[in-house]
Amino acid sequence: QVQLEESGGGTVQAGGSLRLSCLASGRTFKIYAMGWFRQAPGKEREFVAAINWSGGSTTYADSVKGRFTVSRDNARNTVYLQMNTLKPEDTAVYYCAADRQPLRGGCFQETDCGSWGQGTQVTVSS
Repeated sequence: QVQLEESGGGTVQAGGSLRLSCLASGRTFKIYAMGWFRQAPGKEREFVAAINWSGGSTTYADSVKGRFTVSRDNARNTVYLQMNTLKPEDTAVYYCAADRQPLRGGCFQETDCGSWGQGTQVTVSS
């Protein structure tokens, strides 16, 4: 089982940027696809972005496409979410997650994901 810890959340004005990091430990990080999800107050958790095990393939929700970039550094056991041109509707708790199975394309749905971080709060003020 992999342990995940997010960092980098905070409060930013609309139009600003943040970079979230997710540090993994406990198993062979580099063979597992990763995902980012978010949950806004009163809403269900939703998919944001995913990256395959090698970093060669990424997928984004339509709501963040063109503004967010997911990447990974397997040497550092870390996955990142660069968030640019932030909007108030991006306000949420952001979670990283690891795929249940190795060598797949991504952790796109909650049921695909086997491990979760504790979440980091992102607040975008208007």
